[in-house]
Amino acid sequence: MRSRTLGALLVLALVSGCSLTGGNGAATGGDKVVLVTHNSFALPKPVLDEFTKNTGITIEISRRGDAGEMTNQLVLTKGNPLADAVYGIDSTYASRALGQNLLQPYKSPEAAKGAQRYAVAGGEDRLSAVDVGDVCLNIDTGFLAQRGIPEPTSLADLTDPRFKDLLVVQNPATSSPGLAFLFATVATFGEERWAEYWTKLKANGVKVASGWEESYSKDFSGSSGKGPRPLVVSYASSPSAEVGQDGKPRTKALLNGCYRQVEYAGVLNGAKNADGARKVVDFLLSDKVQSQLAEQMFVYPTREGVALPQSWQVAAPLPTKALELPAQQVDRDRERWLALWRSIVQG
Repeated sequence: MRSRTLGALLVLALVSGCSLTGGNGAATGGDKVVLVTHNSFALPKPVLDEFTKNTGITIEISRRGDAGEMTNQLVLTKGNPLADAVYGIDSTYASRALGQNLLQPYKSPEAAKGAQRYAVAGGEDRLSAVDVGDVCLNIDTGFLAQRGIPEPTSLADLTDPRFKDLLVVQNPATSSPGLAFLFATVATFGEERWAEYWTKLKANGVKVASGWEESYSKDFSGSSGKGPRPLVVSYASSPSAEVGQDGKPRTKALLNGCYRQVEYAGVLNGAKNADGARKVVDFLLSDKVQSQLAEQMFVYPTREGVALPQSWQVAAPLPTKALELPAQQVDRDRERWLALWRSIVQG
């Protein structure tokens, strides 16, 4: 989900928590599992060390950019897989991963403890839901208040001239949250009107960044980068990382118009250590890891009964009703939608 965790903080957590691969190295031994992930994967070192102590398996992390970039690399290298297991294929790319036969059957016993409600159609035995991170518009409320600009209350509001040159989104061809936002516009405005909506966004000065890191950390005024734009496509959970010394979040997520994004883990076809990879999938669904997801990766666990940080109740409530498109429709129309989007926004 995303590369969507808050940049430098999570990279530091990753570096302190895992060994890293160089190049395209895949697993070569039974005591090591190479886990390919997006850039935002992060778990505390003690949690990873405990897994190694209990199983004898060292998890070696191979980061591959945004979830979209990662999935594309897995498709291009499926004859000689990059790793044994994967974490971070999300609901916007799941149908592509399944259609390309990237994953071998494995249904984790841990998935029966809550995650099954997020199962992807046709891939229940190959993709295990690890976390949820709804893609929503994020608002720097202070920026708008200082300039006397009312906050947008819907996606339709973003075409209003009051928000000219204030919105930054991600390229849906290269970014998972960017693709989720494109899907949100299709779900909101329908086949007949979504292209017209993007034409209006372009006329209103929308900026398109290549990925989440650039848009949130550099362009968004509400992040540490203090960029020039107070409206950004990010996650419902992102305001939890922007809490001031007074305990109040400086940003908010517009919960009207969010697109549900679920992240999955699975065992790759051609894995050199498939047995170990299955244990890693179980690990990602365990209480130990699920309880770390909110604070480490700013996503919601799929396992039922896992406590969330107190601040999330105010700063990062999960939308009660998020937008979703049928997997079959996404698989059938994704490339056509992307081609039309390019002709409108980049043409």
